[in-house]
Amino acid sequence: MISLFSRHWTWFSLLILLLGAFWIAISAIPPGSPTVSEIYGPRQGFLAPDFTLQTIQGKSITLSKLRGHPVLINIWASWCPPCRAEMPTLQRVYQQYKESGLEILAINATNQDSRSGALAFIQQYGLTYPVLMDTSGDASTAYQIRSLPTSFFVNSKGNIQEIVIGGPMSEALLRVRIESLLEEQP
Repeated sequence: MISLFSRHWTWFSLLILLLGAFWIAISAIPPGSPTVSEIYGPRQGFLAPDFTLQTIQGKSITLSKLRGHPVLINIWASWCPPCRAEMPTLQRVYQQYKESGLEILAINATNQDSRSGALAFIQQYGLTYPVLMDTSGDASTAYQIRSLPTSFFVNSKGNIQEIVIGGPMSEALLRVRIESLLEEQP
């Protein structure tokens, strides 16, 4: 009786081991699959959602084509008082760090704003970095924007290093975050 029980237990154990090996084999992540840091999501440590938007001059800019450069994405509207307060600061830090490779993409939430309001804003503040028009709201949706302004500090690998909701950001804070992005460059 013990011998029969022992034989069944051996076969049962062998079956469990084979099923476990089979499960491991079929559930393994295939080579070349994205890692956790490459999964799209508007969260710190994750790859920034890609987008292609038009500048006010009609030029298309795609975020993923800027890999290799640190990027500050700032989503704003012309009617937003904190946006108005931080734009001169963004312009100053852009002038200082653009030669170091910094890219600033100011995305106007045009679906919540007006093109004429955005153009007047750009002219009033003398913005020289690319201003993109999110007329459909797709970028705002992809970045899950709930408050304006919202800024995403994206490293040269395309991962979001930090998110700042609301504003205005102080110049010292901006400089520290930008210098952190620049230090990560290869």
